[in-house]
Amino acid sequence: MPQTSSSQPRRQRRALYNMPLHLRHRLLNARLSPELQKKLCVKRLPVRRGDAVMIIRGDFKGMTGKVIRVDLKRVRIYVDGVTVRNSRGETVHYPIHPSKVVITNLDLSDRARWKIIKRRRAAGCKPEIEGPG
Repeated sequence: MPQTSSSQPRRQRRALYNMPLHLRHRLLNARLSPELQKKLCVKRLPVRRGDAVMIIRGDFKGMTGKVIRVDLKRVRIYVDGVTVRNSRGETVHYPIHPSKVVITNLDLSDRARWKIIKRRRAAGCKPEIEGPG
């Protein structure tokens, strides 16, 4: 979690709140579905725009959709179809924490993502699909 040597909760929280954006990306990890775990030999990956997710906790449990926005500052994702009405009566997307979703389909068009997958692979696991390069 936060980069601090202290075990005090207040310092852990402070480190979390003051974490720079380029390190907050670590907080956006989400589990992969069991099928994807077998295919890629990876348990978790950072959520990106374009990934398909299924919500497993909260009021929207069971809903699926594509990630349309990732908010690093608030550590939340916005899923297509998960909306609420605000005080003005407008429909707005509801923010969801990435730990409350399971990634069901990945956007694998990026070579950098394949590098992350290869780096995180389990030692003895044989992946069903191989990426570019």
